[in-house]
Amino acid sequence: MKLSNVFFTCSLFFLSLLFFSQLFFSQQCFAKDSIKAIYIPLADHYPGIVAYEKYHEQMEHADFKIEKMKSWRLLRAYFRSGEVDLAFIISPMALDMFAKKPDFRWISLIHRDGNALAINDLFNQSVKLPYNRLDRKADDKVANAIREYNKKNNEPIQVGVPSLLATHTVILYKYLNDNGLKLAIGEAKPGDDVVAITVPPAKSPVFIKKQNNYGKPAAFEQSLPWADVVETQDYGKVAWYSKDVLHWPKGHVECIIIASDKAIKSKRKAIQEVINYIHQAGIDIDHARMEGGKEMEQIISMIRKHIPSHNAEAIKQSLRWDLDVIKYHFLNPEISAMRQIMKLALEGQIIKDSINLDAFIDESFKTNIKQEEHEH
Repeated sequence: MKLSNVFFTCSLFFLSLLFFSQLFFSQQCFAKDSIKAIYIPLADHYPGIVAYEKYHEQMEHADFKIEKMKSWRLLRAYFRSGEVDLAFIISPMALDMFAKKPDFRWISLIHRDGNALAINDLFNQSVKLPYNRLDRKADDKVANAIREYNKKNNEPIQVGVPSLLATHTVILYKYLNDNGLKLAIGEAKPGDDVVAITVPPAKSPVFIKKQNNYGKPAAFEQSLPWADVVETQDYGKVAWYSKDVLHWPKGHVECIIIASDKAIKSKRKAIQEVINYIHQAGIDIDHARMEGGKEMEQIISMIRKHIPSHNAEAIKQSLRWDLDVIKYHFLNPEISAMRQIMKLALEGQIIKDSINLDAFIDESFKTNIKQEEHEH
């Protein structure tokens, strides 16, 4: 073989080796960690959807994916399977899970406030809610209607909640307790005024409509926009919002984001990136709902792409800036706010065990994203 041919062959070999080495190095540098988050179709979890739609292609460390669950029971089981990294979950359920097996941490909120009591038309005949939602408060009107029904029928009123281990159940307990009424969890006993039963969020409008057809007043305590679905489709009325029952300076704790210890250990940069963008998405939603117009329509389009059962009008009503009944800012974990939820959940026998909140919380994923505050 001629010397020139040998030189050419060697050069080609080394160039090929260099090319494939650089390609491998590039793939290693730009490889992303898969971050899978699971959620329930609620207004509570809109920041996760908006973060995915607006920002997942911009993420450098995370290959962010979201998957919709049909129920809280399934979400809990799927997270426990170890196949997902993050879950957007109701706080009492997370407390209950941690008490049983502390192999995950609370790393962020995903919203504050955000649930409501809706009543059917038969119930409202006694309550007589004001027409304007701004005038509907968590006063004693609903409680008095419950007393009236119990006195006549000697049975508790059924109220649907998404899970017996829900923040919604805590809110319901507090409202009733503040008004001298007793809440039964799952099964009524003599002397109970209300019994909380599990009704999946998407089925809650039909639940109170059916009870109305049976001649029974009924209600549900659910996340938005399901209460607004009821009102916009003439199934009933929104009676009050959770923010008027459980007061907290920046809004009460509701759904939180939990991450498995395994994911935190092996995918920290990717998780931090996802949390950063979820917090930014929360600010984006709040800005859009304040500005309205095209910006709000884009948010609605993103939401309905993943949750078509949320009609546009119900989304708009849930996100009304003047009502301010759900908040997507100040999403860093706040231990004192969670302590309030745990205390009430224990009082109402919604959870059985207290936990060490210092062990439950991981504050290392806090963000410094500018928090926008506006007058309402």
